[in-house]
Amino acid sequence: MPCRSLFALLFALLSCTPAPMPSNTMPTLTTAPFGVLPSGEAASLYTLTNTTGMQVQITNYGGIITSIRVPDREGTSGEVTLGYDTLQGYLEQSPYFGALIGRYGNRIAAGRFKLDGKTHTLATNNGPNHLHGGVRGFDKVVWAAEPFEHDDRVGLVLRYTSPDGEEGYPGTLDVRVTYTLINGNTLDIAYHATTDAPTPVNLTNHAYFNLRDGGASPILDHELTLQADAFVPVSSTLIPTGTLQSVDNTPFDFRIATPIGARIDADHEQLQHGNGYDHTFVLDTTGGFQQVATVHEPTTGRLMMVYTEEPGVQLYTGNFLDGSITGTGGVVYARRHGFCLETQHYPDSPNQPQFPSVVLRPGEVYETRTAYQFSIR
Repeated sequence: MPCRSLFALLFALLSCTPAPMPSNTMPTLTTAPFGVLPSGEAASLYTLTNTTGMQVQITNYGGIITSIRVPDREGTSGEVTLGYDTLQGYLEQSPYFGALIGRYGNRIAAGRFKLDGKTHTLATNNGPNHLHGGVRGFDKVVWAAEPFEHDDRVGLVLRYTSPDGEEGYPGTLDVRVTYTLINGNTLDIAYHATTDAPTPVNLTNHAYFNLRDGGASPILDHELTLQADAFVPVSSTLIPTGTLQSVDNTPFDFRIATPIGARIDADHEQLQHGNGYDHTFVLDTTGGFQQVATVHEPTTGRLMMVYTEEPGVQLYTGNFLDGSITGTGGVVYARRHGFCLETQHYPDSPNQPQFPSVVLRPGEVYETRTAYQFSIR
C-alpha cells in the first residue's frame, strides 16, 4: 500500500485542480427521503454539492450513485450518469446502475471457489456463474450512513456488516466506503474492510457514464485513453481463460485516445464473447494511486480522468442495454448509451492462482481508492 504521505499529496493535488468560478461559498450536503423497501427499511438520498459546479447524489440503498452533474464547456451543468429518479426503479430493474459491488465484483466461475482446502458454493446469478456478489449483493442492502462536511469537501461514510455465510461467502466482513466530493470536481471513493475469517474481497462501483447527455445518445464517439498494455481474455461465458493478452494490434489498444466505437464491432473473438467491450484491462499500479484512464466527450468538452491503485479496470460499453429501461428524467437507455470503468481485481481470481490475490485474512485490512475527476477541454 502507498504511504500516507503519498495519499495526502495526491489527494491535495486532486483538490487543487482548476475549476470554474465558485457559485457557492461552501460545499453543501442535504438529506431527503428516497422511499421504503418491501422490508420496511427506509432509504435516504444525499445530495453533495461543491463550490465548483459539481453535484453528486447517493442513496444508502446499495450505496448507489444516482446522479452526477457537471458543467460542460459552456458552463451548463448536465447529467453524466445513468440511473433512476426514484427508488422503485432500482428495486425493479437495474443493471447495477451506480451501485457498490461486493463481496466480489465481476464473475466467479460456476459459483464455486476453494480456499484453504475448503470449497465454497455461491449463487449462480449470471448463467452458470456468480456475478457481483450474488442474488443479494452489497448493491441490494441498506447501508448505515454518516454524512460529513468540511470547508473544501463534503461526503458520506457508508457501513455494512456482511455476516458469515451471506451469499455463500465465509467470514464476517465489516465494510466501510467513503464517498468524498472535492472542490476540484473530483469524486473520491475509499474502500475499507476487515474480516474474522479468510474470504475473497473485490469491491468496486458500477457507475454508468455518458458525458454527453446522461444516456440519451450512444457513447461511441467518446474518446478513451487507457494506460493498459494487456487485457484479460475470456470465454463465451466471460470467465478468464487464465492468460493475459497484449493489446498490440487488437481493438483493445486504447493507449492513444480512440473513440470507443472505432473498433467495437471488429471481427475479433473477444468482442464477440462480450457483445462489445466487457473486459478487464491490466493496469500497472505498482507505484500506487495514479491516473489510469481518460475519457473526452468532444461535443460538450467534458473530460473525465480515472485514478486508482487497483490492478485492473473493467470496460463495459452498455452492450445489453436494449431500450427497455426509462431512467433519469425520462431518458430511454438503448444499447451502448453508457459505459463503465470499474476499477477492480481480475474476474474469477479466487480460481486463478496466477492472478493477484483477492484473499483477505483476519488481522489484515483491505484498503483501496478510486477517484473520478471531471473538467473540460
